[in-house]
Amino acid sequence: MSADGKEMIVCPNCRKTNRVPAARLSEHPKCGSCAGDLFQGHPSSVDVNAFERHVGTDTIPVLVDVWAPWCGPCLAMGPMFERAAQTLEPRMRLLKLNMDEAPQVARKFGIQAVPTLMLLQGGRLIAQESGARDSSGIVNWARGHLPH
Repeated sequence: MSADGKEMIVCPNCRKTNRVPAARLSEHPKCGSCAGDLFQGHPSSVDVNAFERHVGTDTIPVLVDVWAPWCGPCLAMGPMFERAAQTLEPRMRLLKLNMDEAPQVARKFGIQAVPTLMLLQGGRLIAQESGARDSSGIVNWARGHLPH
């Protein structure tokens, strides 16, 4: 959060940065550029560029599900990650990143197995762990790794 009490939020639709008062995050803020919802109640699928934009700009924590379409546990965890978004947004941005389309991200973070959850804030990795979990496990894991 900036000194003026505003969060920097990247629009999942047009990728423009929006300054949103922290107290108004739960009021369904819209993008000032495209008028799309800044939070949609589900994870945003991203490519490498969108991943880097969110991680480098969003001031709220970013939870990433690194997955692969050939991975059975990843496919099973997909609906769980979707449910977790309904609980964690708008205080956290949830992203889905296909490891097959982003091998450079996997190398950068040393990801060798999928699914892998990564929690980042301010461009820094806070926590990372591989393995499928249910929606409550995702929510508890993410919340448990946030700085207090």
